[in-house]
Amino acid sequence: MDWVRRYFTEQDPTFWVALTPAIVVSALLFVRSPLSNYIFDEQEALLANPYVNGEGLGWLDAFRRDFWGLPPDRSIGSYRPLPDLIWRALWQLSHASWLHHWVNVLLHGVNAAIVAGITLAVTRRRGVAWLSGAAFLTAAVLTEAVTGVVGIADVLGGLGVLLAVAALRTRMWVMPFAVFGALTIGFFSKESVLVALPLVAWCALVFAPLMFRERPHRVWRTLLALVASVAALVFYTYFRRHFFPVTLPPEFAEPLPQSAPLAKRAMHDFLRWFQQPRLPHDAMNNPLVDADFPHRVAGALRVYFRGVMQVLFPLRLSGDYSFPQEPAPSRVVFPESVLGGLLLLGPPLLGIGLWIRALVVERRERRGGTTDFSQKVSSAALLAVGLVWLPVAYFPHSNIPVLLPTVRAERFWYLPVIGSAWILAIAFGKLLEGRRFPRAAVFVVALFFGFQGIRARMHALDYSDDLAFWRATRDAVPNSAKAHLNYSVMVGAHLGDLPKRLAINGRAIELAPKWPMAHIYYGDTLCRMNKPDQAWPHYARGFDLAPNDPNLISLALQCLWDHHAIERHRDALLKLAGEHPGSWIAYLGTEIVYRGKEHGGVEKKYRPRGYDEGPKD
Repeated sequence: MDWVRRYFTEQDPTFWVALTPAIVVSALLFVRSPLSNYIFDEQEALLANPYVNGEGLGWLDAFRRDFWGLPPDRSIGSYRPLPDLIWRALWQLSHASWLHHWVNVLLHGVNAAIVAGITLAVTRRRGVAWLSGAAFLTAAVLTEAVTGVVGIADVLGGLGVLLAVAALRTRMWVMPFAVFGALTIGFFSKESVLVALPLVAWCALVFAPLMFRERPHRVWRTLLALVASVAALVFYTYFRRHFFPVTLPPEFAEPLPQSAPLAKRAMHDFLRWFQQPRLPHDAMNNPLVDADFPHRVAGALRVYFRGVMQVLFPLRLSGDYSFPQEPAPSRVVFPESVLGGLLLLGPPLLGIGLWIRALVVERRERRGGTTDFSQKVSSAALLAVGLVWLPVAYFPHSNIPVLLPTVRAERFWYLPVIGSAWILAIAFGKLLEGRRFPRAAVFVVALFFGFQGIRARMHALDYSDDLAFWRATRDAVPNSAKAHLNYSVMVGAHLGDLPKRLAINGRAIELAPKWPMAHIYYGDTLCRMNKPDQAWPHYARGFDLAPNDPNLISLALQCLWDHHAIERHRDALLKLAGEHPGSWIAYLGTEIVYRGKEHGGVEKKYRPRGYDEGPKD
């Protein structure tokens, strides 16, 4: 213990000094069970990803496929070649999800060490630097990104942005090339690295006099960092557009008229140029897709406020927040939307004010003949960056500028927590340096980190397997229909308890009565219980709600066929097909009636991928 104490009190947390304890703590907090299987999105991202484990695709096809291994014409968004390349390399060693998630654990430790190193370079305060690295490392809200395999995109994106900020310490002629290279890594990992353009430039402006005290050249460094960041964005965009061309959504096919507001036209033109692959709009995963803009913003601000509270007090952590856990609000103005707005706009304004204060104090001290600036300068500078960083880094995930497939996810906080780590480091450093109540200060800081660590470890245990994951998710967000439905499926798959699966599935229907999947799966449970005639009304309801979902339709029809019930419901099925001409229920329904014997039910190529199966042929 004495050696451990001296390690942290007698050594500055440079990158290499901070790296070993950071990786050790990251492993202690976030490593999941070696017996864990594929959980949630990992089924699609790894097991069913034809690039990662399929045949007939070369290594360089990572740049012609999306995050899920799909070609441009079938993409559901998310062009992220670097995670796919890493997964494919690891797939040659093992198919275990446990091995793949270790990349996230190790890189999270690396990122925490970089945070500590940057803080040390800016403040030259050992304690504050260690505190910043610890605040980022132990943040329980990051568990999903670090413990879940799919979180590699967030962790790699964070690495790219942190490397770009660290590159600001290099010589002026080296710096733009280093920033360009770092952000290229980030962009090819996750699109949200777009926030690095203002953030890296802001860091260059604020940190320059502290990183280069004699000759800061802050204006030149800021301009060079901004140019390098823009160059990385342009390179990434044209590279993606060339190797992964997508069809623009109809709303972006033409520029807006000149009568439209300038800001709206600028955003529209940027999105047309950026050509983000089409993102799915599903009201179950993001209820804000059906809200008008004012209510959408209000809902987004409520989610942001709850997220900030979760960063500080992670009392509840969950892998899912879908409908109706986070519904669109009925009012525009309510306490959480107001508080969310204040937390979104207030910190950047305060951060700019603190930078101006740091600038004034710095120049006064320079006139006094010293470049060994006081703590007032470094503390104000780090706070200025942290306060701007937190809301700006979150903004692309806020559902305000662009609607996302998901209304809320804890992995969205990976980049923003870098800013909160700097804010907390200054606050805790001030608290610990105070002469009044020193023991109480130590207790408060220890309590914070202890609570964060315990919550992170407890949430990581939820990833023991998919049954444990969805049970924990259902308990954490009892109003999520998706959590109940997925838990019911896991109960059936792992425990074989079909009556229990039926009861839990029934709760999903109560929460989301218009969700076709809930009805189809309820019918599927009855069908598996050898009650196909009782299943038919639920199947019919699901067909009527989603006549163009071939996976759900083929799942239901195949079960009816296997239980010899198609003929008994032939007329009702053909009637449904006639009510939805040109739909999948029209095609698959008539096919199974007239050619079911030929195919053994639904034609094999249309049957959905089974649980724990690899990519379809």
